[in-house]
Amino acid sequence: MTLYPKLIRDALSQVIYPGTKKNLVESGMVADNMRIDGMKVSFSLVFPRNTDPFLKSTVKAAEAQIHYSVSPDVEVNITTEFKSAPRPEVGKLLPDVKNIIAVSSGKGGVGKSTVSANLAIALAKLGYKVGLLDTDIFGPSMPKMFGVEDARPYAVHVDGRDLIEPVEKYGIKLLSIGFFVNPDTATLWRGGMATAALKQLIADADWGDLDYFILDTPPGTSDIHLTLLQTLAITGAVIVTTPQKVALADARKGIDMYVNDKVNVPVLGLIENMAYFTPAELPENKYYIFGRDGGKKLAEEMGVPLLAQIPIVQGICESGDDGRPAACNVDSVTGQAFLNLAQSVVTVTNRRNKEKPKTKIVQVNNK
Repeated sequence: MTLYPKLIRDALSQVIYPGTKKNLVESGMVADNMRIDGMKVSFSLVFPRNTDPFLKSTVKAAEAQIHYSVSPDVEVNITTEFKSAPRPEVGKLLPDVKNIIAVSSGKGGVGKSTVSANLAIALAKLGYKVGLLDTDIFGPSMPKMFGVEDARPYAVHVDGRDLIEPVEKYGIKLLSIGFFVNPDTATLWRGGMATAALKQLIADADWGDLDYFILDTPPGTSDIHLTLLQTLAITGAVIVTTPQKVALADARKGIDMYVNDKVNVPVLGLIENMAYFTPAELPENKYYIFGRDGGKKLAEEMGVPLLAQIPIVQGICESGDDGRPAACNVDSVTGQAFLNLAQSVVTVTNRRNKEKPKTKIVQVNNK
């Protein structure tokens, strides 16, 4: 006797799958990987999920039908696969996330990632459910700052989809492209590859129920920012600057990126980082080494709140390098500064949600 695919498919068309009340062929459950070797046949049956209550009985019925309709001498090997539910469309992503906050800066070197990490931890200290996404595809820093460089997120099956499980540390759900690339190798990706990776970290991860989803964005304005604006309805942005004139000039551009007519994302406020230097042994002394109140004056000029003036303390750098951000210790000068910042962000976010309509996702016309 010679086996061929039609014989096997005809047999499988006699097996009814209880989930659809149709046969296996009509239900599209016979995978396109059938292999025949003499009297051996192997193929896969595709089920909606791995917890399908009819899985075992359907596999047994398929095997029995082949033996009955074709030959009892056929050696049958049936494996199982599972459908992955489609990614939700834009506008329906992250349904259980209440507030999405973009932490942005006009230029690099102003401590934006340090602020993002500490803000997230401080919000968690206040009792909120917090997620943090490192959106800097080309220069990820969060794995180092949280001391989880060796972490490798795994997949979980949720509602018919295989999703990335964020790493958890200090009460924060954390994801970064840094978990998936060699930290010692430059990420040489074209813009399309970077934005596709970013969308995966947003849409194909199990972020779950969050009060605050913090986006640590790259410095400046780029494809990454546009992708975020086209993918998520961002509740508001906070802009990080230093008191220096060059940083303030770039901060203006950062503010304009969000408030221009095509974007319309509310700027919740401005954070002046490195506002002054305070020696650990002289905590009452303040030395304005980068200028004084530059961020405060810019906030007044642009009509946005000044959320915090974060001092320079040696421990901020050391704690970030050691994987334990300053906000972990709320009794320290900087820990208290970041806790105050978190409380300010909660206040301005609540006010924004009461007074302004929900942000719309940016639509881009490619014509």
